[in-house]
Amino acid sequence: MTNEYPESSLLLDEQLCFALYAAQRAVTAAYRPLLDELGLTYPQYLVLLVLWERGEITVKALAEALRLDYGTVSPLLKRLEAAGLVRRERSARDERSVLVACTRRAEELKERATRVPGALLGATGLDMAAVARMREELWQLARRAEAAAERPH
Repeated sequence: MTNEYPESSLLLDEQLCFALYAAQRAVTAAYRPLLDELGLTYPQYLVLLVLWERGEITVKALAEALRLDYGTVSPLLKRLEAAGLVRRERSARDERSVLVACTRRAEELKERATRVPGALLGATGLDMAAVARMREELWQLARRAEAAAERPH
């Protein structure tokens, strides 16, 4: 197996990164009407997915779970807090840590949100086996790319 690319490797449609970018934009667009019904943006939905799964956690742990930096997560949390969906408070054990948790309103939204993944599957025509394969391949790519980013060049 070779790591050499042919000259055509500079063609846009042959770029892995562009295929991922286009797929991400298309999937996010497909989610939009589903999330509009919940009054959420896609990034807000991701925040709530983490909180529904893990319960109260630190902002730092939330940012790590989402693979985002604090500066990106903080404005998301401010908007969710203003909408009455999350609450933030300083940790009693460590004043430097801020805890974030869902409110009752967010917990009530969870039931309606459970329909979102299935609705997206139906809209795309993908079956669960294809989704599982694709998800595993993408996570494998993410791990490899993260490792490559950490190596000195």
